[in-house]
Amino acid sequence: MDEDNKVSYFLFGLGIGVAVGVLFAPRSGEETREYIKGKTLEGADYMRRASQDLRDAAEGALDRGKESLRRQKDTLTAAVEAGKQAYRDATNNPSAG
Repeated sequence: MDEDNKVSYFLFGLGIGVAVGVLFAPRSGEETREYIKGKTLEGADYMRRASQDLRDAAEGALDRGKESLRRQKDTLTAAVEAGKQAYRDATNNPSAG
């Protein structure tokens, strides 16, 4: 309950700050709205670029992980095949072992 009050007070203070800022802004209402709109578009563009960068990084990490897994699988397969061949050699030629 105490956390709810803190959030409520914060939001109330934020609203008061915005209202006072708009009332005492050095620009006209139209200029202020254009400024806010421009900053909002900049923020949205930044978020779009950041999310694309994050998506690209995640895809790169996923691709590297898949490649590493494929190499490990190939190595394990080769080791199993080598073990099978060694077993076949040992059973076909008992005097060599």
